[in-house]
Amino acid sequence: MPRFDLPLSELVDYRPEIAIPADFDDFWRRTLAEARALGGAPIIERASTPLTTVEVYDVTFPGFGGDPIKAWYMVPAGTSGRLPTVVEFNGYGGGRGFPEERLAFVSSGYGYLVMDTRGQGSHWGGGGETADPHGTGPSVSGFMTRGIEDPHDYYYRRVFTDAVRAVDAVRTFDRVDPERVAVCGGSQGGGITLAAGALCDGLVAVMPDVPFLCHFERAVGMTGAEPYGELVRYLSIHRGSEERTFRTLSYFDGAAMATRASAPALFSVALMDPICPPSTVFAAYNRYAGADKHLEVYPFNEHEGGQGYQWRAQAAFLAARV
Repeated sequence: MPRFDLPLSELVDYRPEIAIPADFDDFWRRTLAEARALGGAPIIERASTPLTTVEVYDVTFPGFGGDPIKAWYMVPAGTSGRLPTVVEFNGYGGGRGFPEERLAFVSSGYGYLVMDTRGQGSHWGGGGETADPHGTGPSVSGFMTRGIEDPHDYYYRRVFTDAVRAVDAVRTFDRVDPERVAVCGGSQGGGITLAAGALCDGLVAVMPDVPFLCHFERAVGMTGAEPYGELVRYLSIHRGSEERTFRTLSYFDGAAMATRASAPALFSVALMDPICPPSTVFAAYNRYAGADKHLEVYPFNEHEGGQGYQWRAQAAFLAARV
């Protein structure tokens, strides 16, 4: 796909005004306090797998509303003591899959947890196992418009809360150093990573890869590609609902979350990306509040971004900070 966004010389200084609701911080403080008040401890059970160099655990932890959220947790076999640990969030439509699909970080000596995304896990990969038991009003097929009428009902309120609770849970594990936890993810997982970076204290690294869920108003007007296309279709039917829709989305915008995040950060962007337009990524990166931030740019890639190159960049970035 040819480049369609601003030239790189303009993107590096792209800092649009982002609508952040006056009660943004209170909204998230109340949301997380309600989830934590429900209590509940994670359940960790040793999983039987063909893997011999990795210990695999099947985890269920309480997320939004106390709902059970599935995850895989892995540590290198034969190790002891508390390990620096990476929590990863999935791209759109994916689930936690199989443990053997997720070996890069654990094979590098880290503890590792990958979170199921509630209600997803049937679009690609090895599948997911976590339901989303909460209903919504009228919505387009997919997840982007579920509960869009009100931020309290919006789908990503539940997902972002699950992400924070995943970090809460992993910090209680005997093999995890709670002071050395990092978060990462690509696409939707990158947007969730930014939310976790904003809403969790004391992370050692935040690593959003070609992040989705950023600068919604620009993305919806710039690309018809899915999943932003779900919002376009919704607005094309629910004429006149733009103000309400974008107000809801303003509580979940990665560019707003970035203003509340301060941990060391490594972003990536692909300049031919038709799914997460480059300017939406730069909007989040340029507003990221942490001083220790870096951006890998892939000029000739689409949404696949850097793939293995980006993982190697993440590994080097993380190793220098744990």
